[in-house]
Amino acid sequence: MKRNLLIAFVLMSIPIFAQNIPLRDTISLTINDHNTIFIKAIFNEKDTLNLNFDTGTTELILTNDVLNNTLKSKPKLYSTFYNLKIGATNYKTKVYDAELAGHETDGRFGWDFFKGKVVELNYDNHSMIVHSELPKYVPLDSKFTTLKMEFWKDLFLVSSEIKENGIVNTALFLFDTGFDRTVLLDNDLLKEGNFPTNKMEFVKKVIMKGAQGNEIPVITSNLKTLKIGKYKVKNIPVQTTISQKPLRDKNVHLLGNEILKRFNLFLDFQKNVVYLKPNHLFNDKYIDQKKNGI
Repeated sequence: MKRNLLIAFVLMSIPIFAQNIPLRDTISLTINDHNTIFIKAIFNEKDTLNLNFDTGTTELILTNDVLNNTLKSKPKLYSTFYNLKIGATNYKTKVYDAELAGHETDGRFGWDFFKGKVVELNYDNHSMIVHSELPKYVPLDSKFTTLKMEFWKDLFLVSSEIKENGIVNTALFLFDTGFDRTVLLDNDLLKEGNFPTNKMEFVKKVIMKGAQGNEIPVITSNLKTLKIGKYKVKNIPVQTTISQKPLRDKNVHLLGNEILKRFNLFLDFQKNVVYLKPNHLFNDKYIDQKKNGI
């Protein structure tokens, strides 16, 4: 009898102990020459899509072309929940439409899929890993720097520094892996900080396209220094808005994936902290430097 009780106790204990084992879901991550990151996901159990992981948005957004010409499904927009399988996990999401998405993608999905979880983006081994908790080694690794997330509406911002001609501005930046360039500076915020934009070396004036195909005129200039946590990146071609703001209704800059790809990341949506550690892309040339032969 005692032997049988012992066996029963051991069998009953296994699930209890197993619940304490951290879980992880590993997904192959692709980054293209335009700094667009994307994974493969299955929508509504029918359609395999290339989707950009865009921390500057929420929910699921598909291009009009994909909605009208590619999907086997015909989703009802804005109100109905559908299944989206990412890795081994099924998520429920509403669907929205947009005219454009990142290069080589069918749409994008936001950070809010992973509320209460931890997302790792590792560019050294081309993987996106969704963790049930932050791996214990991360806070112990001195090469990681940390940024506190600050939420505004459904978006998260981080604090960083820009420096030019001896003038330093500390400001909030939208953390945006969906923006494929370095930094988009808000002109109103620059004026508030008396930032010497006139001292920044002019590169060019261009028209960028928004998600709905709208034209956004920007000036590209060289910024002396950007400091993210304890790390500095120097001589960066950045964009400054002329008429439209990076974020409607708020003075905030935008931190894009041409900078963020230079770090392996942990996005801790349990304690609202970003961990960044330089990777093999840290010293890559910028797109505008390559085009201008710098």
